[in-house]
Amino acid sequence: MTLMNTSTLARRGARCALALGLSTLIASGALAEEEWPRGHFPLPETGNVIGENFTLTIQEGDTLVDLAREHNVGYEAMRMANPDVSLWAPFEGTEVVIPNQHILPDAPREGIVVNLSELRLYYYSSPGVVETYPISVGREGFSTPVGVTRTTVKVKDPAWSPPRSMREEAAARGEPPPAVVPPGPDNPLGRHAILLGLPSYLIHGTNRPDGVGMRVSRGCIRMFPEDIESLYERVPSGTKVNIIDQPFKAGWSDDGVLYAQSFPQLEENQGSFEPLLNAIEAVTRAFGDEQPPVDYARLRELVEAPDGLLVSLLQTAEQAPTPAEPAPEVDGLFGGELELSVR
Repeated sequence: MTLMNTSTLARRGARCALALGLSTLIASGALAEEEWPRGHFPLPETGNVIGENFTLTIQEGDTLVDLAREHNVGYEAMRMANPDVSLWAPFEGTEVVIPNQHILPDAPREGIVVNLSELRLYYYSSPGVVETYPISVGREGFSTPVGVTRTTVKVKDPAWSPPRSMREEAAARGEPPPAVVPPGPDNPLGRHAILLGLPSYLIHGTNRPDGVGMRVSRGCIRMFPEDIESLYERVPSGTKVNIIDQPFKAGWSDDGVLYAQSFPQLEENQGSFEPLLNAIEAVTRAFGDEQPPVDYARLRELVEAPDGLLVSLLQTAEQAPTPAEPAPEVDGLFGGELELSVR
């Protein structure tokens, strides 16, 4: 279990309280951007890029895992942004990147949107406001299903019944779990759970927050305890939940820069579509009626070596022209209604 210093815990508690107490002020536009609670961003008037990356200098006792949680970042996102820095024992004085800039998913801006490859949840909580939080999703063999559903029942301090497959695995190791785990520190659901219309799938907390931002669950969506507590208090039952898988996103910033963001493709989806074609389609959708000079060589690099960071795809005047790879006809390959697909 990760140990955090008192100042870290105090900062986290203050942010959670702020998120719970100031939602109405956000909805009314009464808050300045710099005062907004954890995970809250104004929807851009133009484009679809929110937040910004920044750097921090490691202090004595810091770990990247603690800094990730403090700054609303998941485990894998922090690891990819700082590939040469130890997650658990970074050297004091090391400068690290906090990846807090995001392209909004290519999906209707309503309710909750979960992007599986990104390991991130978006919540359009009120007009002009979007919230975003790191999550964990189902690991290979226990994939979180793609589809549209809704929130149903909210449960505080839930009991947990280990699924049959888990009981059988534990029994094979000689460690049979109890049929029911009561609320408490040993309960992997944490203290708050939001049930979904998909049977046996929930959005819930965790008693192992260090794993948030990884593929570690048996299909449910896990959040940091402070984040699920905030959503639990504010998400109405019946809220739409759109679970998508977009490993590559493209979009415009409000100052007219075309950005792309690429994430590792889910193992079970590898081979189901061609990543480069998928990326070209995403960029083409972002064009609209525009035809900007795209650096297709850079686009290919992003697809082949995803790191989750935003990168500009526009060629500069100083760049030598890169032969454009012709965008293939992709109509019908990725379109159509999103249907529930439990894998």
